[in-house]
Amino acid sequence: MNVNRRSFLAGTTAAMVMPNVALASPTILRAEPVVAQILPEGDGTTAMLGFNGSTPGPELRFRQGDEVSVQFENQTDEGSSLHWHGIRLANAMDGVPGLTQPLVLAGQRFDYQFQVPDAGTYWYHSHNRSWEQVAKGLFGPLIIEEQNPPLVDHDITVMLDDWRIEETGALMGGFGNTHDFAHAGRMGNYAKILPSRDTVRHGDRIRLRLINTATARIFPLKIEGLDGMVVALDGMPLQAPRPLAEVTLAPAQRIDVIGNVTGTVDFLFVARDGLYELGGITADGENTTPISDAIAELPAADVATPKEQPDHSLTLRMEGGAMGGRHAGDDIWAFNGVSGLPDVPWAQFQRGQTVMIDLVNDTSFPHGIHLHGHHFNEVNPDGTLGDIRDTSLVDARQSQKIAVVFDNPGKWLLHCHMLGHQASGMKTWVEVL
Repeated sequence: MNVNRRSFLAGTTAAMVMPNVALASPTILRAEPVVAQILPEGDGTTAMLGFNGSTPGPELRFRQGDEVSVQFENQTDEGSSLHWHGIRLANAMDGVPGLTQPLVLAGQRFDYQFQVPDAGTYWYHSHNRSWEQVAKGLFGPLIIEEQNPPLVDHDITVMLDDWRIEETGALMGGFGNTHDFAHAGRMGNYAKILPSRDTVRHGDRIRLRLINTATARIFPLKIEGLDGMVVALDGMPLQAPRPLAEVTLAPAQRIDVIGNVTGTVDFLFVARDGLYELGGITADGENTTPISDAIAELPAADVATPKEQPDHSLTLRMEGGAMGGRHAGDDIWAFNGVSGLPDVPWAQFQRGQTVMIDLVNDTSFPHGIHLHGHHFNEVNPDGTLGDIRDTSLVDARQSQKIAVVFDNPGKWLLHCHMLGHQASGMKTWVEVL
């Protein structure tokens, strides 16, 4: 397939290097208005929201097992909160207003303290009016390093995002409009990568931590200039590395890749009519002492394995949307005929129980279903346990079974991470006793 040298959607695809800030404890994350250079240098700037003066917010790096202390200061003009996506943390620190904590109003602060039990690639983002606040820039990467990280020359975080943006650089309005909510979500007309580093050398071994921070767009992705292996999904190590081919990231999903640089590392969006450039990491110079060891699997995560015979088997049915037919809920979307958070949990489980959930998509659009506070195994068509994830992409009119060990007590959100779908009904919660 030929690369379409036009930029993806509209505009060029220059990379924007994320800030990498040395952070003391407690870390302060200050949500505030910022001005960002989303379009290439020389084009117009964009008024957005961000953390500590930038969007994305600063890259937070900790070591597996660390106790994390973050002081969240809300200097925006509306309520907000912070969710630590993918972290199996104490329920009170999960960042969901109305379920695990009060809304952090403008001018207020909230102190988050939790342990990070799993190494891997994660991220943090607003969890109030997230279809708008995340789209405006309230997010950042959260990296938990292994006790003994794999040997690489560079560990590079690469966020993928899109924006609905004017040629002047101004964000288009219309957040939360019914058409977006009822269809695929707020799709941007401009997309690119946001890497933490923009140059490498030929022969370098690099670790790429890919994070889809878009509120709705699925990224089918091809990476050129790298002889690599996929080593983790959603922060969870694979049992064995897999050769890097085309990969797909639904909103909120992550993929870790380790590989050897063979040229400029290009990130290409795989579209029906060709490949569209999202940006690249330039290869400049030569590594004269390259790492030659085989790429090995990462240390396995300490995640409970589901029992062969589950304690409960449930169906979560996705309903509604354009061309989706009627349902019993009172909003655009519903789970099992219920729109939005009910007063009582969808289900209650005793701590340690294994639950098989059949995610059934009866709609005309794909959905990325995210479970807070836990990871789960996707179940293969033959019934065997597949990859460990925290967000599962279920295509239109398809289904995906997941097996969960509910071993983290508390009230946990379960929702679509196409954030406009969540806002218009596609969310519920479970309680672990």
